[in-house]
Amino acid sequence: MRRAGRALASVFVDIMDTLKPGAVTADIDRQVEETIRAAGGTPAFKGYRGGGGKPYPASACISIDEEVVHGIPSVRRLQDGQIVGIDIGLALDGWFADMAASFLIGSSDGRRKMLHRVTREALYRGIQQARAGNSLMDIGGAVQDWAEQHGCYVIRELVGHGVGAHLHEEPAVPNYRSPANNVLLRPGMTIAIEPMVSTGTWQIKMLADGWTAVTADGSPAGHFEHTVLITDGDPEILTLLPDGSDPWQRIEA
Repeated sequence: MRRAGRALASVFVDIMDTLKPGAVTADIDRQVEETIRAAGGTPAFKGYRGGGGKPYPASACISIDEEVVHGIPSVRRLQDGQIVGIDIGLALDGWFADMAASFLIGSSDGRRKMLHRVTREALYRGIQQARAGNSLMDIGGAVQDWAEQHGCYVIRELVGHGVGAHLHEEPAVPNYRSPANNVLLRPGMTIAIEPMVSTGTWQIKMLADGWTAVTADGSPAGHFEHTVLITDGDPEILTLLPDGSDPWQRIEA
């Protein structure tokens, strides 16, 4: 999973320079798949059926503005001022890594800049709580508190998850306090922590394509995700570059 995570982090570096006004989302997706396969991996999302519905048709989820997650790449072009979430999964030698980041395209307004910063910071607040002896509610509570302190809302119908020999495993990892999922964390667990945050409502609706989730009020949303290993000490982020750095440290909020 460390190898898969490093390879996936490198995919994000590879696409960063292409995320500009005018870029076609299908072209970005094609670049993602080529980079994954060049690294010896397999796109984990392509053909994925989720709950048994239509197979996902692309290697990356590219979600623009009010699209929270699972936006399908197409002939659509990125436009100046948008916030765009890129979510990618990678399989390598039977092990999975999952990662997402939001990007500001061109000159974004203050609301989107704030959303980008708060969502990214919420991820790290959650990761800080990913320690043996803590619970999933500690992670979700940290994410929720940080978002709400800044006037934002966490999406409740979509959550993080376990990840390892399969892309999605138990347990579910909510981004809010959920006593129903108060699972204790143990060394060796690997989970995907992924705050999805909106500047408006926490409620969502699904588009007719069966995949794309959008905010119910049309407000912009942000999404950041890392795959994390629970250890006997500090949490270990598996989706880092080979030098141990975070691929989106270069992103300016």
